[in-house]
Amino acid sequence: MSAYLFRNVIVWDGIRDVPFDGEVLVEGNRIAAVAEGQGKIEPARAAHVVDGGGRFMMPGMIDGHCHLSFVGPARNQDLGEIPPEEHLLGTCRNATLLLEHGFTSCFSAASAKLRLDVVVRQEIADGFLAGPRYRAAGPEITVTGGLGDERKQHIHAESFGLVADGEDEIRKAVRLCCREGVDNIKFCVSGDEFVSHARAEVVSMTEAELRAGVEIAHDWGKLVACHSRAAESVKRAVRAGVDCIYHCDFADEEALDMLESVKDRVFVGPAVGLLHNALYEGERVGLSREAAERMQLPRKMEHTVATYKEMRRRGIRVVIGGDYGFTLTPMGQNARDIGHLINLFGYTPAEALRSATAVGGELMGYGGELGVLRAGALADILLVDGNPFNDPSVLVGTERLSMIMKDGIVHAPSRSSSRPSSSALLFSVPDR
Repeated sequence: MSAYLFRNVIVWDGIRDVPFDGEVLVEGNRIAAVAEGQGKIEPARAAHVVDGGGRFMMPGMIDGHCHLSFVGPARNQDLGEIPPEEHLLGTCRNATLLLEHGFTSCFSAASAKLRLDVVVRQEIADGFLAGPRYRAAGPEITVTGGLGDERKQHIHAESFGLVADGEDEIRKAVRLCCREGVDNIKFCVSGDEFVSHARAEVVSMTEAELRAGVEIAHDWGKLVACHSRAAESVKRAVRAGVDCIYHCDFADEEALDMLESVKDRVFVGPAVGLLHNALYEGERVGLSREAAERMQLPRKMEHTVATYKEMRRRGIRVVIGGDYGFTLTPMGQNARDIGHLINLFGYTPAEALRSATAVGGELMGYGGELGVLRAGALADILLVDGNPFNDPSVLVGTERLSMIMKDGIVHAPSRSSSRPSSSALLFSVPDR
């Protein structure tokens, strides 16, 4: 059993509002001790003593709205056109890429094909594939004409949606996903501005359909997430017992009151990365500012900002994850969401970092064990060459990540040989 003692590090434990000078001891796949100051932990307890060089130590990041199988589509239907063999390989590459970017856990917000998530999750869990610990989902369960239904009357098309109409078909779709081994069930309750036939404020799934699906999913012990932009879709999700409600852009006062009333049970996620990039960086992929304005994206951003400022005030639990994986939102940019929470919604650095760590750990089902640095917690740890309290962008990309540890094992990414020598860590073996 390997044991590591990290000394000379600035520790942020995912719990406090400020980091501190300290030491951390890892034994096996758990954190054995966290101490303030230096020289507090006996070095003889560790096989490896690591001089952190004053770097910033924090929990591994957690993406609470992840799509590992989104492998760079420009359109939703592009995902349906990828052959399953190539799609699986691309999903595997995304898993390793996210781990190399400091994401040690991910909560899936839908798989583009039924078993992609399930297969990749198992490959990671069995140790054959480098990737984050992963809660797998199936496709987004939607209705005819809803988000994820790319069919036309004259031609069939697939995307990331599993179309089911009526309570019985919804129940069957949920049971199908459960049979194939998913951890999470996802429903599309509203539309989206990126879908011409079902815009964001269209409520596409009835409450009876949603209730039927949630009941079956919970009977099978699955967590339920949903896509809900319209105010009424948020209210239906709360009333139906959904566990994680994404977007909520147009939540009105009643919807916010309902979310606040269940804030100890429900998580929300803005997934603002896609909206941000479409509005401010769309030219890079051919989406002009004029087109973004025709889609009313400035209006949506205005509502999103107001909603999440209010969410913060009310203490509603928010996770990061911004629909990364499209051409607009390349996989690997996921940590940009931390800066979005700060710059757009007024979060403090500690609050934003908690959304990316401790709150995500609760969503993953490991409250107090994941996304925190404390005795007994799982040893998912980052060493960062820079302080994200001062500049959250140091967490975006790979260059500033001096070490990535998942489950007590140091991940050695393929790009490590190209790191500048200044980021090298000093390992030593204590005298016995």
